[in-house]
Amino acid sequence: QVQLVESGGGLVQPGGSLRLSCAASGFTFSMYVMTWYRQTPGKQRELVAEVSKDGGSTSYADSVKGRFTISRDNNKNRVYLQMNSLKPEDTAVYYCKNPAFGYWGQGTQVTVSS
Repeated sequence: QVQLVESGGGLVQPGGSLRLSCAASGFTFSMYVMTWYRQTPGKQRELVAEVSKDGGSTSYADSVKGRFTISRDNNKNRVYLQMNSLKPEDTAVYYCKNPAFGYWGQGTQVTVSS
């Protein structure tokens, strides 16, 4: 079955960086667009970034454009989110998602605080 396991979150100071990783299984990874979402308590999940099947095309929410970079490794069935210049408002649980399936992983907590 579909599995998505996120990792790499943690506590970081404003202006710092983190790299999130998502290990995917249960589907042919290279055939699907992949995305990262984030959610804070009391709010709906927000689409943060999307990467095409071959990694050649990406798109971002305005709030993270220029600071976050999504990438993928189809040989390793992994999708990544490099987050730079982090701000307190980036604090959230981050999830990777295959838009074709309804499955959500457990997410990884990112906290940006001094």
